[in-house]
Amino acid sequence: MIARPVVSNASPIIALDEIGRLSLMQQLFGTVLIPPAVAVEVAPSVTLPPWIEQRALTQAIGPMVLRASLGPGESETISLALEARAGLAILDDRPARRLALALSIPIIGTLGLLLAAKKRKLLPAIKPCLDDLVRHDFWITLNLYDQVLRDASEK
Repeated sequence: MIARPVVSNASPIIALDEIGRLSLMQQLFGTVLIPPAVAVEVAPSVTLPPWIEQRALTQAIGPMVLRASLGPGESETISLALEARAGLAILDDRPARRLALALSIPIIGTLGLLLAAKKRKLLPAIKPCLDDLVRHDFWITLNLYDQVLRDASEK
């Protein structure tokens, strides 16, 4: 059985790179696909490793995605996930997550990725990563912060 591709938006790549944990994506998923708009968004701050592959869209962005008024990165990420029949889209933006779910695209965000990494014993603890994310201006509510720690059995 061939594994279905994973597609990422820019914010999880940037956030994980800022805290030195970008390699968790590769450890969890192997190759990660990104659309051109995401490559442009991450270019100023992240040097992409070879396991993050840019893939152009072969079809126009669909009307349902366009109507959602998302940014170019989110729109292309969802469109590429549909085209590639992705097994997972890595998205943090709430409107993009809602649309992906409405289109039956499974999603995970940066925090879910950290939880998955801890579950697979790729991280000894999540709290240091959360604190690093907050120091790098990653927006997270106190309730969500606490919930992630509970889910990770760290609180």
